[in-house]
Amino acid sequence: MNKEDVLERSRAEKVDEGMQEAENRGRRIGEIAFCGVFIFITLFNFLKGQPNYAPMAMLWAFLAAESYPKYQFSKNKSYLVATIAGTVASIASLVSFVISNLG
Repeated sequence: MNKEDVLERSRAEKVDEGMQEAENRGRRIGEIAFCGVFIFITLFNFLKGQPNYAPMAMLWAFLAAESYPKYQFSKNKSYLVATIAGTVASIASLVSFVISNLG
């Protein structure tokens, strides 16, 4: 296969690698921002004596959702365990959040 065939196939896929890179950078920045806000809210709630069920539910859901595609790609069982454990922890935190706000 020559260079022109490779370039033509790449153009036919209509995948913009620059946009993919920008999206990946945006995701990394978003993860950092999410972690920063999570830490702030968790510390603030701790100092005020408030429960942290809601931010914990969001953190566990994020970790579970991030682990699942990694498991699909790699078939590494540790990612599957992280997905299941994160899902269970997220549901437990959500239930705790709802119960604490109803009472």
